[in-house]
Amino acid sequence: MLLSRDELKARIAELCKEKNAIIMAHNYELGEIQDIAHFCGDSLELSMKAANVDADVIVFCGVHFMAETAYMLSPDKTVLLPNEKAGCAMADMADAGALRELKAQYDNPFVACYVNSTAAVKAECDVCVTSANAVKIMQQAPKDREIIFVPDMNLGRYIEEQIGRKMILWEGFCPIHHRITPDMVEKRRAEFPEAEVIVHPEAPLEIIHMADEVLSTGGMLRHLNATDKKQFIIATEGGIIYRMQKEHPEKQFIPLSEQLVCPDMKMIRLEDVVKSLETMTTKIVVDESIRINGVKPIKRMLDLS
Repeated sequence: MLLSRDELKARIAELCKEKNAIIMAHNYELGEIQDIAHFCGDSLELSMKAANVDADVIVFCGVHFMAETAYMLSPDKTVLLPNEKAGCAMADMADAGALRELKAQYDNPFVACYVNSTAAVKAECDVCVTSANAVKIMQQAPKDREIIFVPDMNLGRYIEEQIGRKMILWEGFCPIHHRITPDMVEKRRAEFPEAEVIVHPEAPLEIIHMADEVLSTGGMLRHLNATDKKQFIIATEGGIIYRMQKEHPEKQFIPLSEQLVCPDMKMIRLEDVVKSLETMTTKIVVDESIRINGVKPIKRMLDLS
């Protein structure tokens, strides 16, 4: 028998209590998933919260690398990804073997990875960064070592410009942000001339140069709390607008383009969360040797933040 949305939500609450579970939802997830989550946020923020809460089970409503990161920080907990098909195209553009080959071409390079990478890739790196702290972390990179940055070349170019150092960039990207064009920005600016344009640093550098603010998803939400402005053009995955509008009903949020939708971030439904908790699937586990090495760059990032 099919359950109504309210019945599904009630069943999820019941299962969370029964299994001592918490639900984490990324800012890009569907509104119905954000609504039933105990915490919403960006990937690392959620993983860190999950590590510090009294729960046996973490239901991670996001994509695979995020659930991996949660497990890496909380190996004593059961981490579930409600839809095992929810992946990340950017994370999949880099693999550990190819990264090892690239590292071998340089003399003791300093390797930095964006958090949007697999556990195996993180295990090959010296430090991890998020879109919020990337510039601050990379400003502290050793001056006497060449820097390899993986996997996002767009974020990498932004970091290069900010810190004044060239890096060896992996040619990966987020397909959603990478498709943003100057025409999209110009069109929206013409339609809403008073609006502030907020861009995520995964966008191409030419788009970043057109922005009023360049911010991570968490940074965007903090900015909205601090500004008196009322109208915003949001140049990132459209799922975040649901949370923005919920937290700031008095403000107007305009998606830069209706095309900026990540299908992987929209895979998880209420039915998936119910099934995940009922069957305890899909469990995300990282090989212990990879986990130990992969958590080191995350902890180094936290030390440098």
